[in-house]
Amino acid sequence: MTAIERPKKGLSYDQAGVDIEAGDRLVSQIKGTVARTHGPRVLGPHGGFAGLFRLDYNEALFQRNFKDPVLAACTDGVGTKLKIAIELGVLDTVGIDCVAMNVNDLIVQGAEPLFFLDYIGLHEQDPDATAKIVEGVAAGCEIAGCALIGGECAEMPDIYGPGEFDLVGFSVGVVELERAIDPLRIQEGDILIGIESSGVHSNGYSLVRAILKEQNADLNAVIPEAQLRVGEERTLGEVLLEPTRIYARPIVRLLAHYRVKKIVSMMSHITGGGLPGNLPRVLQDNMDAVIDRSAWSVPPIFDWLQQAGDVDEEEMFRVFNMGIGYVLAVRPTFAESVVKQLERDGEPAHIIGRIERGQGRVRWASDA
Repeated sequence: MTAIERPKKGLSYDQAGVDIEAGDRLVSQIKGTVARTHGPRVLGPHGGFAGLFRLDYNEALFQRNFKDPVLAACTDGVGTKLKIAIELGVLDTVGIDCVAMNVNDLIVQGAEPLFFLDYIGLHEQDPDATAKIVEGVAAGCEIAGCALIGGECAEMPDIYGPGEFDLVGFSVGVVELERAIDPLRIQEGDILIGIESSGVHSNGYSLVRAILKEQNADLNAVIPEAQLRVGEERTLGEVLLEPTRIYARPIVRLLAHYRVKKIVSMMSHITGGGLPGNLPRVLQDNMDAVIDRSAWSVPPIFDWLQQAGDVDEEEMFRVFNMGIGYVLAVRPTFAESVVKQLERDGEPAHIIGRIERGQGRVRWASDA
């Protein structure tokens, strides 16, 4: 056996690429940021091994106690949108994306988001930069109405290159079993309501980046044809980094408004796969979602991406949300009322189609 050649000076974790002291500084630095998201249900000190969250107690503190609670959980990440954020050095918004990608999935089941955890894998610990990422996560939790009760930040210089990081989230919510959304309630004639997206959200960025590379596009340039709203003057990078819209609070409020009548028969978060890929996930095999593509205005950023990349229109709808980030199926007599409630809550919404007999797929009204 070959003898081990010992180094002249003992190796340390810091020499191996992991700065424990920087990690400790980060924990202290983000304490106040994380605490902002806490309510009376969160227990235990900051920085513990696990976060504690009381599911329900004390009628005086909460509006209602659950009779038959069901937990809902999901996990998702921001994806390659991070590449653009890293290139531009904008780290304080991708945390909102991370929360959105999780809680928007959670509420599809009718669940109320309770708490959130994040995971950041990075090349090396820069407490100031990482704190900006966590600030974005905390901001997203405040928008969603959930508590950030823990997370993990791992230095792995052998996996992530200098300046690189990955961001993933985990969300847990609760729904009363009787109130859980059951797609079996979908009926022929139900009306489809689409809530507008805030832009590209957090899907399709591998294609976005391929288009940018093909065009040698300048992320710092103001491109009027790519603005989200008329009269804007933002750079292409700012438009592409617009945070994913979080639908949690308005959807939770909408469902709470109809405590007896179950007027919502289905919901869908429109992520990768677009309308054609996500609606069938919650459709019965004998029902189709018939969508009128003229019912809303597609944000200009999608038109710019399509022209810049010479992307087929069907491919655009298969990859991107195309301006609709969330869809509900509701009983016809309540459709107008639901649209008005969502709009009062600051969520631009449109009647975009209806449920018809079919084969569990999306059809365009022009093809029906």
